[in-house]
Amino acid sequence: MAGRIRLWSSYVLFFYVVTHLLNHALGLISLRVLEAGRIWFVFIWQNPVGQAVLYGALLTHFCLALWSLYRRRTLQLSRWEWSQWILGVLIVPLGTIHVVGTRIAHELYNVESGYPWVLGSLVASDWTSTARQFSLPLVVWLHACIGLHFAWRLRPWYRPWLPVLYAFALLVPIAGVAGAAIALRDVAELAQQPGFLNELFARVHVPTAAQIATLYSIADALQFTALGLLVALLLARPARTLWERRAGVVHLSYGERRTASHATGLTVLEMSRIAGIPHASVCGGRGRCSTCRVRMGGDDRAKLPPASVEEQKVLSRVGAPDNVRLACQLRPPPGRYRVTPLLPASAGPVEAYRRQPQAHGGEHYVAILFADIRGFTSISEGKLPYDVVFLLNRYFRATGQAVEAAGGRLDKFIGDGVMAIFGLNTDPQTACRQALDAARRMALALDDLNEAMSGDLDLPLRIGIGLHAGPAIVGEMGYERAAQITAIGDTVNTASRLETLTKEFGAELVVSQELLDSAGVKLETAPRHDVEIRGRQGRLAVRALASASDLTAMS
Repeated sequence: MAGRIRLWSSYVLFFYVVTHLLNHALGLISLRVLEAGRIWFVFIWQNPVGQAVLYGALLTHFCLALWSLYRRRTLQLSRWEWSQWILGVLIVPLGTIHVVGTRIAHELYNVESGYPWVLGSLVASDWTSTARQFSLPLVVWLHACIGLHFAWRLRPWYRPWLPVLYAFALLVPIAGVAGAAIALRDVAELAQQPGFLNELFARVHVPTAAQIATLYSIADALQFTALGLLVALLLARPARTLWERRAGVVHLSYGERRTASHATGLTVLEMSRIAGIPHASVCGGRGRCSTCRVRMGGDDRAKLPPASVEEQKVLSRVGAPDNVRLACQLRPPPGRYRVTPLLPASAGPVEAYRRQPQAHGGEHYVAILFADIRGFTSISEGKLPYDVVFLLNRYFRATGQAVEAAGGRLDKFIGDGVMAIFGLNTDPQTACRQALDAARRMALALDDLNEAMSGDLDLPLRIGIGLHAGPAIVGEMGYERAAQITAIGDTVNTASRLETLTKEFGAELVVSQELLDSAGVKLETAPRHDVEIRGRQGRLAVRALASASDLTAMS
């Protein structure tokens, strides 16, 4: 909840900065337009409601930023996170002087805190004041853009809109700073006229030297207060760690002789980072993505606290089972736990998007298709490597389109072979009918391919297709970028064997009777065989079709 409130407070502050910079940009036209445009800015932000929202958001954001720093058990941050924190710290000294010199000066001494006062005071001061004033919007803007990038980059709409947002992030500060610079140049030129600055300062009720000293004292007090809060927070961190050690120690085992032991109060992600164990976390441990999720085991797993509402929302989105938790949100009590990260440490934003529930592993009733080109070795002999690659890619495209059009998932290409899965998100009957439809589409696509490449092939391509259905273990398997959802088990092995039997039967398709029964399809005219499958007990009834395109007449 604190993170969500902090995010919404940042939206308010960001909107304020955008309107402020757009007002600055009017200086590209003229000083008169610049000051006239400020009427709308004042209307939005300098009424009682606008001021309450703005300064409430500012105070909330500052306090919650300190709180988030206190809650962190480790300061091992990424370079982008360090950049955001450093920029945030710089805002305090730069921003307090600006706020005190404008709003507080207006409230205490009735100074007209518009552009004449600000630009005139910059002309009358040294270059350091000018550099400080022009640095403030850039520092604030970079700090905000980094934060919004981390907050938004997991949203599905973010990537399509990224070019527009990038242009916006470049043009707004450039236009704002350029407009303010041109306005400052114009005021500096007018200041060459005798008595111009005196008249300007009299019109805006410039504070006296004593009042200016008071304003600087207020700015110093605010800065020292912020610094004192930061120092107190940093000193409280080790004191908190010592106190928490009295409650017990958490022991985590990651396998491969990697362990971590720390006092209670830390999240699993924080313990991983302190122990130097690589761990994915695209959102930086804010609980907005699911890349840090882990499978929790061990004798003390029952002691784990239930997931919060926010954590459960993320876990439900990816279909995580009960033993999977977000490492950045889980603070285990004292005990011994076994931790298995479910994503590689190099996982990026793509892996953080919605993932299929099957990725965590489980048994599903699926239909499996295997297909292979007959005699491809002899076909490729004498051809240039380019021609072989071109031919295979045409074949893979044709078969892949056939599988996807039927509603299946193209699992992998193995040499000149293809494996496809049906039923990951459908019922068994639909899965089996989709597999038969895919086989039919593949046969028709092969006929079209042979016709299109008749001038390049001595003999037309022939394929063998094996189809079988049954329970299989489905889950995300592999390593790092090579991981993907696939299926293993007897059903997969059997479908592969049936594809091999197409050579023995001189058929294009061999399909198990079990799949046909599940699909509700009868192929009584197709020859039936009872075959033995290596590694499988008993005989399996199958049907052999000379051409898979004959499935057009299935009922």
